[in-house]
Amino acid sequence: MIKRLSGDQLDEAKQIFSYHFNDITQRAAKAAREVGREPSEITLLAATKTVDPERINFAMGHGVPLMGENRVQEFLEKADALAIGPERIHFIGHLQTNKVKYLIGRVSCIQSVDNLKLAGEIARLSSKAGITTDVLAEINIGSEKSKSGVEPENAEELVREMAKLDGISVKGLMTIPPICDKNDEISYFFARMQKLFIDIRGKRIDNISMEILSMGMSGDFEEAIRHGATMIRIGTALFGKRTY
Repeated sequence: MIKRLSGDQLDEAKQIFSYHFNDITQRAAKAAREVGREPSEITLLAATKTVDPERINFAMGHGVPLMGENRVQEFLEKADALAIGPERIHFIGHLQTNKVKYLIGRVSCIQSVDNLKLAGEIARLSSKAGITTDVLAEINIGSEKSKSGVEPENAEELVREMAKLDGISVKGLMTIPPICDKNDEISYFFARMQKLFIDIRGKRIDNISMEILSMGMSGDFEEAIRHGATMIRIGTALFGKRTY
C-alpha cells in the first residue's frame, strides 16, 4: 500500500519538491549548455516509485512533464487518483509479459522492453485495443547479470524486429548503467550508449524514430545530459529520500 501523507506532511513535501525541482532544472540546463545543447532538448521524467498520488499530482501541475512508474501493482493502486492522462505516464520498470494487459491504454510509453516476446505482447494488446504504444529498447550497457536489458551488440537486431510489429512504435533506447564510484567510469557507459543511439538512428530504420535516449538518474543526470540523454529519470533528487 502507498503511504498517504497528513496535511502538514504534504505541505512540507510540496516545499521540498519546489526547491529540488528548481535546482534540478537549473543543473540540467547548465549541463546541456556545457556541451552546446539547448535545455529544451531535455525532458524530465519524475520517477515516482513509492511516491503518493498527492505529491505526483502536485509535481505534474507544477512543471514536470512526465511521470514513470516501476511496478505494475503500485501503478494500479495509484492510477485512479492521478490527475493526468496516459499521455503523460511512462512505465520504466521490469515488466513481465503477463502484466502487459494492465498497462495498455493507461501509459503512453513502456521504456523497459528487452526482448521480442515482450514487444510482441505489447503490440498484440495495443492492436487489439486499436492504439499504438510507444516503446524503448532497454539496453544492459554494463552487461550485468543482475539487470535486465538486451546486450549492446544485440540492440540493433532487437529494434529491427520490434519495428516490424503493428501496435507499437519504437522511439529510442533506455539504460540503467552500473553503479560507478568515479565520474570517468559512468561517462564510459553513457558514451557507449550515445554511440549506440547515434549508430541506430543513422540507419533510418522504418518505424524507428530514435527520438529518445532515456538515461541518467538522480546521481548522474548531468553526466548523462553531457552524453546525449534526451530524457532523465529523477526520483530521490526530486521528492527526497524514500521513507519505505
